Amino acid sequence: MKVAVIGGGPGGLYTAALLKRQDPGHQVTLWERNAPDDTFGFGVVLSDETLGGIESADPVVHRALSEEYVRWDDIDVVHRGRVLTSGGHGFAALGRRRLLEILHERCRALGVTLHFSAEAPPAAELARSHDLVVAADGVHSRTRDAHRDAFRPTLTTHRCRYIWLAADFALDAFRFELAETEHGLMQLHGYPFSPHASTVIVEMREEVWRRAGLDRCDEGTSIEQCGKYFADFLGGRPLRSNHSAWTAFRTVVNERWSHGNTVLLGDAAHTAHFSIGSGTKLAVEDALALTAHLADRPTVAEALAAYEAERGPVVASTQRAARASLEWFENLAVHVDQPPRRFAFNLLTRSRRVTHDNLRLRDADFVAAVEREAGIPPATPPMFTPFRLRELTLRNRVVVSPMDMYSAVDGTPDDFHLVHLGARALGGAGLVMTEMVCVSPQGRITPGCTGLYAPEHEDAWRRVTDFVHTRAPGTAIGVQLGHSGRKGSTRLMWEGIDQPLPDGNWPLVAASPLPYRPGVNQTPKALTGPELAEIREQFVRSAQSAARAGFDLLELHCAHGYLLSGFLSPLTNRRDDAYGGDLEGRLRYPLEVFDAVRAVWPAGRPMTVRISATDWADGGTTADDAVTVARAFADHGADAIDVSTGQVVPDEQPAYGRSYQTPFADRIRHEVGVPVVAVGAISSWDDVNSLILAGRADLCALARPHLYDPNWTLHAAADQGYTGPGAPWPQPYRAGSRKPPTGRTV
Repeated sequence: MKVAVIGGGPGGLYTAALLKRQDPGHQVTLWERNAPDDTFGFGVVLSDETLGGIESADPVVHRALSEEYVRWDDIDVVHRGRVLTSGGHGFAALGRRRLLEILHERCRALGVTLHFSAEAPPAAELARSHDLVVAADGVHSRTRDAHRDAFRPTLTTHRCRYIWLAADFALDAFRFELAETEHGLMQLHGYPFSPHASTVIVEMREEVWRRAGLDRCDEGTSIEQCGKYFADFLGGRPLRSNHSAWTAFRTVVNERWSHGNTVLLGDAAHTAHFSIGSGTKLAVEDALALTAHLADRPTVAEALAAYEAERGPVVASTQRAARASLEWFENLAVHVDQPPRRFAFNLLTRSRRVTHDNLRLRDADFVAAVEREAGIPPATPPMFTPFRLRELTLRNRVVVSPMDMYSAVDGTPDDFHLVHLGARALGGAGLVMTEMVCVSPQGRITPGCTGLYAPEHEDAWRRVTDFVHTRAPGTAIGVQLGHSGRKGSTRLMWEGIDQPLPDGNWPLVAASPLPYRPGVNQTPKALTGPELAEIREQFVRSAQSAARAGFDLLELHCAHGYLLSGFLSPLTNRRDDAYGGDLEGRLRYPLEVFDAVRAVWPAGRPMTVRISATDWADGGTTADDAVTVARAFADHGADAIDVSTGQVVPDEQPAYGRSYQTPFADRIRHEVGVPVVAVGAISSWDDVNSLILAGRADLCALARPHLYDPNWTLHAAADQGYTGPGAPWPQPYRAGSRKPPTGRTV
């Protein structure tokens, strides 16, 4: 093949070397706009996994790297002068300049043609004269920009400014340190890259950077100021730069990575925040995957498709972790007042890739110290510690999330609900929540939704609560009250989610006359004053019925685009009366309903509110709004906020991923000072332990895991060898409290 490589960073150079090594007959030419000894930044970090891939693909490069890189195991977190060390992590790093020199030497030895200080011809021109064009031209890729319609990139600029510096001494650990200045919080990320030098990155929020006057500083003055902010760390030793400039991190995502015979690689295709150290790692792994598929596939087109199919999910996962890490540092002020060890644990688990169990394997003593500081009894996983709301004490932190079952008849729960909720109560959760229970026939989502607006409903629910309290003592059961608003009168989920009924539709009401899907769902009637009062009374009557039915906790559903949520979101509330306009006006009716329900709900029983902390749509509810909403409900007496997101408008664009909604709960917990329930793609007991111990949530609600396994909580206890009071097995089930032997075990 005749191959053109645009960009002489590690990804482009390594791709060129691997292709030439695979087949000396390939004609591989690389263009780099900078001189060979020009480089930006200082050290690069490579994982053992990446080094293993390099060793398999090219032992010569691996041997050269092995002679250069430095290794260390510890991470130091410095919190208000106190150094907390966690070991067992394992890192390898070397100087970026030396890495490039090694790759230059390897390319020359193999016969790659290298052009330095030379702009590559346009990718379109190269594509006509070459079999393959590899665009490794970085975060500001001209190739990507020239073919935006094909690659469809999304570039997101984030809220912190950072500068890449170095110090001429070697740290003995990865170091995270804070400076609490008169201008605001600043953070330092540092790690060694040679026996005599370390990378030092100083980062802070944009507004802190401006208040400190760093936006007006030249390179030299910036270095001098950073040295003053972290003087204790430096001990009088200077920082140095290398064409260093303050910049804001930019996340690059492309819908497609190839266009004809042109393919993106490394930062041109994707970026991941430096706080998880993955930029060079991802580029090198891209090179390994791309060249392997080119060797294995009969055509370039098939190879590029296979490359993207392999790398896309891996990169997406890494970018989710990097985004979580980036946002944690953006919101550092939320966490800084935590106790030192909990703060360190929170920082170490910020990306969700390092977890409670994983960290315990790396450094059991560190995790044990965090647990002692948090007051967790010995041999007790964090998830099995009790939690009190008013007069209700939950024996553990696991909640069975509300899940619509669409199995009621005229609002009445039946044997299915008894078995469904009863089984999950027997399964060990601290709190089992009903699905959204509707306050009127017109407030149902579907004909299969449950209600609490008729005497027979109360009797049927009492049958469920009696079973839970009698046969699963210690398990609490809560009811979620709501009204469907504009999302009502639809088919059962498995018959067509959010699709109107084929016949028998009932009229809808909402904050404003806006259909959920124009042309699909009916247009609701905007509620008048008397109608608002009547629906408020429906909530009151349902709450009184729920109290008589024996529920331990009541949750008001103000999320997911249903009636009360529809008042909160600016996308669904266009009213011009006292119940619309600014956020204070949009909060008015949900707070009136809350106050009315709280007034009749027994004083000793807790009341929570579920909110959508973001609409995931332009112009909708923001994370800042969510803090205001949560504070308003807390001020009115909400005992906890159940923090969900989205489902308010159909054109939402959620950032799905593991535990993806928890940062919203975390922020509300710390800024408002109210207990929170975290929800959303929390699927493992390790996730629950991590979130609870890090202080990001007080309770964790899980839905699908409890559909898969009604005994999820008991099995989590068994998996962790826990037999304490936080997860007692029902007497009839105790013989099954250990995993049955499998295979040839006896």
